[in-house]
Amino acid sequence: MSDVRDRLRAALQDTLPDAIVDSHARLGDETVVVRSDALVDVLVLLRDGADLAFDQLVDLTAVDHAGRADGPRDPRFEVVYHLRSIAHNHRLRVKVGVALEACEVDSAVPIWPAADWMEREVFDLYGIRFRGHPDLRRILLYEEFEGHPLRKDYPKTLRQPLIGPFN
Repeated sequence: MSDVRDRLRAALQDTLPDAIVDSHARLGDETVVVRSDALVDVLVLLRDGADLAFDQLVDLTAVDHAGRADGPRDPRFEVVYHLRSIAHNHRLRVKVGVALEACEVDSAVPIWPAADWMEREVFDLYGIRFRGHPDLRRILLYEEFEGHPLRKDYPKTLRQPLIGPFN
């Protein structure tokens, strides 16, 4: 196990013993998968823990696992947080599963304000809602746009309503 995962496990052992579902390091990328109901607590601990100090949210995105070659996956979506500790010079990827039925997860905006537009982008393109987001609305597509184009089941031939006056 790597140093980052060892520190993370030690930090979570006392406060959130059941928060981590899985962890791995593939090609040098440290990744932890956390339970949805523990996400906010884990992210706060990662940011505030002195031995971890993940003070920068580098990126927030999503993955749609529908139509995988190895079969369907439940939950269908994952929200992925790429974190960096400037003080310790290490990175961590945090993943949380999101089921199609609920299709929502807690917002990270109160933890990292930079998550604001990233969460709006994920909402716009995947349809995943972020509970507690201060202004969850489309950011890249117009309001009349129907559906979420990065979902694997989005029909590529779907015609969208035209907007505005065209000359």
